[in-house]
Amino acid sequence: MPLYEHVFLARQDISAQQVEGLLQSFRSILEERGGSVGKTEYWGLKSLTYRIKKNRKAHYALMNIDAPHEAVAELERQMRLSTDVIRFLTIKVDEHDPAPSPMMRRADRDERDGRGDRGDRRGGRRDRDRDFTPREARTPSDAESGEVVAPAEEDSE
Repeated sequence: MPLYEHVFLARQDISAQQVEGLLQSFRSILEERGGSVGKTEYWGLKSLTYRIKKNRKAHYALMNIDAPHEAVAELERQMRLSTDVIRFLTIKVDEHDPAPSPMMRRADRDERDGRGDRGDRRGGRRDRDRDFTPREARTPSDAESGEVVAPAEEDSE
């Protein structure tokens, strides 16, 4: 049978227990039609990037499905009829990953220090124009004379 990953978003007004109830009802729909659900994950209540049907937040849930196409089509039909489900997405995959999904891996999020891979952003164009030569590396005649020498100006031609 084909393998699918199915993610749906439920309204922010319902509780986490009601989302679990939705997961169980969707599981029973699939099992009645000869399918099975491998892994289910509740990702929690998260903010949406933009409002969907007047909701600013949604409960996210994932299901790994092993079912015939007809069972998945019926699942999607039931989700379209449900007033609690605001969006869903089903993707056919070659194999299911038994490990937790990236949304559930907290270690990845803890390793980042808030800046991601961008590194230190304090440097920039201004820093490249400055002379960062250490004082010891400068010529001793400049330091001994006490003179302040202005940098040579370049011709603008």
